[in-house]
Amino acid sequence: MPATDPLSQAPQTVAVKATFPGSAGHELAARLDLPIGPARAYALFAHCFTCTKDVIAARTIAARLAKMGIAVLRFDFTGLGASEGEFANTDFTSNVEDLIRASDWLRSNYVAPSILIGHSLGGAAVLAAAESIPESRAIVTIGAPADTAHVLHNLGCALDTIRAVGEAEVRIAGRPFKIRRSFVEDVESHRMEGKIARLGKALLVMHAPRDEIVGVDNATRIFVAAKHPKSFVSLDDADHLVSRPADAEYAAGVISAWVSRYIDQADLPADGPAAPLVRDSAPAPDAVVVAETGAGRFQCTVVAGRHRLVADEPAAVGGLDSGPGPYDFLSIALGACTAMTLRLYAEHKKLDLPPVSIEVRHGKVAADHCTDCGEVVAGRTGKIDRFERIISVAGPIPSALADRLVEIAGKCPVHRTLEASSVVVTKLQTDAAQQ
Repeated sequence: MPATDPLSQAPQTVAVKATFPGSAGHELAARLDLPIGPARAYALFAHCFTCTKDVIAARTIAARLAKMGIAVLRFDFTGLGASEGEFANTDFTSNVEDLIRASDWLRSNYVAPSILIGHSLGGAAVLAAAESIPESRAIVTIGAPADTAHVLHNLGCALDTIRAVGEAEVRIAGRPFKIRRSFVEDVESHRMEGKIARLGKALLVMHAPRDEIVGVDNATRIFVAAKHPKSFVSLDDADHLVSRPADAEYAAGVISAWVSRYIDQADLPADGPAAPLVRDSAPAPDAVVVAETGAGRFQCTVVAGRHRLVADEPAAVGGLDSGPGPYDFLSIALGACTAMTLRLYAEHKKLDLPPVSIEVRHGKVAADHCTDCGEVVAGRTGKIDRFERIISVAGPIPSALADRLVEIAGKCPVHRTLEASSVVVTKLQTDAAQQ
């Protein structure tokens, strides 16, 4: 059996939990799925009517796109999922405004979305919100209705009661929701075809021909109303909720390929997002920013310029084991610095040095028991950090060069930093309003 490639086991995405104020002032719960490494683009996902950001379609598509390098923000509309507020007080207009607030949050803390994705009524919402999100270039609808009033079919016989009495409780997908007359009047007041005709952005319409909730004729009406560039992709036998992971994976793959024609990485900041979470100011250019994601007890995003990593602790100590631990990063620094130092030495001396690999082991030992620690720990007592570094060379080298490599490894800057005395100056930055 072939050995497992350790790179294939490495996390490809990281999740950042966040909240932002919605259209009515309530805190909306959001999740940003980020790729490990620079993002090709940022997308905003609007979930289906009465759904949440965590339904299979939203979760699968966001995760898949993040693995493909597209960061995706999904959130619960007001009164749904983990968001605050009362669903009965919302309508289509408030959903559109929530989407605009979500794009504002992305613009302020990361990069404004260039891609808008909407599922079912969320598809109509992104079509309506697109004109208020100027950075958006590509719009994707999945099983979307051509007019917002189509959602009233979900209300059945309760619609007459709502019109007459003013409100009624309706069961949708097995869950009770209070619907008010203001919601009915609002969805009936929107005219989508004019907005679609004026969209001025690339449009991908995705729909299942056998969709029993929103018929495929809706996709036809959206497609005909839109100007070019526009595309239509059939989701074959997928259901309306795209509840099978394979269908959601297929949709994500198509979206990733399609949007590549319309996104421009030149729009992204040269140094990536300012920070993984909200900050009062951008970090210094030479700073590494580490911030909690809210996923698990210890998971953090690590941003170093354009590079994004994830730090965590093993499951045995309560972490998710989604990334290296702090001491692992310290060992990584020593190993990487050693390899680079040896390569620079070989190039400078014009040596034919085969590829090298560095194995680093870290542990805490008693200073007086560390017989191979040399003069560095002479006279010290108690526990010390011991790094054992093993240099492997992929090929034969003269014994004299082997001795020289061990000597040069000791000149690695990180090695010197670890063995020298360092100073850590800590400052606390707080919200002035809380002081």
